[in-house]
Amino acid sequence: MIKWMTNYARMYRFGVAPWERYGKAAAESIASLLDREEAERSRPLGRALDLGCGRGQFTPELARRGWDAVGVDYVPAAIEAASRKGGEGVAYVVGDVTDLSSDLGSFDFFLDIGCFQGFDAEGQRAEGRGATALANPGATLLMLAFGPTRLRSRIGGVSQAEVEAAFPDWALLDVQPAETAGLGWPMNRTAPQWYRLRHHP
Repeated sequence: MIKWMTNYARMYRFGVAPWERYGKAAAESIASLLDREEAERSRPLGRALDLGCGRGQFTPELARRGWDAVGVDYVPAAIEAASRKGGEGVAYVVGDVTDLSSDLGSFDFFLDIGCFQGFDAEGQRAEGRGATALANPGATLLMLAFGPTRLRSRIGGVSQAEVEAAFPDWALLDVQPAETAGLGWPMNRTAPQWYRLRHHP
């Protein structure tokens, strides 16, 4: 868990963030998934937590859509870059998603795009426990994760069973293949999936 976090921080330090390309390439498909979240809710939408938000690629979009959005990331430089973007209804916090603070408050929606997949089983369960502790009844979680491959130690990846094991108090509502355009090799060979879960306390 710590080794992956260290590599992640180092990549930001050198200005390398290949995962940000995916958000641009798959913007349409991500938008449709967020549309679905909104369609099932009345307004105001509530609070959303962007887990592993990086430099704030998706957090401002959540706010634009009407969520009271909070982004959390382990790397201070990433949070500083995100904060410089500004935006109404957005807050950023330096924090470890495997040790989420109760000071963050409670949330109705969680977004994890490529964060959970980078942890070992212990880290995955820790993220699951933290999200569960902050989840309001009926909260949903939308997660993008690569499938497990031979390159897992370098680029991460998880199975459906591992997702379910980390979120035992959540019902798996949907699993669907994610767009691979824009990922490039070898990430486009990882069979990425979108997982949607609902908290049932």
